[in-house]
Amino acid sequence: MKRSEINALICDAFDFCKKMNFHLPPFASWSPEEWKTKNAEYNEIRDNMLGWDITDFGSGDYNKVGLLMFTIRNGNFHDPQYTKPYAEKLLLVDENQYTPYHFHPCKMEDIINRGGGNLLIKLYNSTPDGEFADTDVLVQSDGRRYTVPAGSVIRLTPGESITLYQGLYHTFWGEEGCGRVFVGEVSTTNDDTSDNHFYEPTGRFPEIEEDEPARFLLCNEYPKG
Repeated sequence: MKRSEINALICDAFDFCKKMNFHLPPFASWSPEEWKTKNAEYNEIRDNMLGWDITDFGSGDYNKVGLLMFTIRNGNFHDPQYTKPYAEKLLLVDENQYTPYHFHPCKMEDIINRGGGNLLIKLYNSTPDGEFADTDVLVQSDGRRYTVPAGSVIRLTPGESITLYQGLYHTFWGEEGCGRVFVGEVSTTNDDTSDNHFYEPTGRFPEIEEDEPARFLLCNEYPKG
């Protein structure tokens, strides 16, 4: 991805958050120069990868296969000083913009449509060797538990949510004609370096072409405190 594209996407995300009346924490707007002044007091942000996270999953086409996320709070699998057993993220999902099939061996998460368009989620159980199972899928959604056939698509309209438990393959995208989706994620501790199992090989963090100076840093780019 080009740095100019990342800069533009973050600026657009600020505008969309303002439209949705959602306020991001102060560190969302820190420039690279400001980050250089932040000492070890801010290591929770660095160590737990809070902040902006934009990826095209190695596709080379962010608008088709990509995701913009902002991690608001998170614990840490590997460092006992960070005792939070939970995480919270914001995800912006555009119409027909896919996140590839994956599951989490450890993390359980609620995906919540906070507003905007409709979110479509396709589900499969996983087999022990990481394939799609043909078994019925248990759906837990806003206090309702029911089963659907493998490969079913669940539609989340604004205000609706779904629980994605460990080992459940999922892919999601914004429904065509309904607009961008403002998605919340509430989960157990998140670790994107070790707890994502993609069905097909993907690139989790983008290779960046530095065609202009960075206006903001991604969560894997912070200088040491």
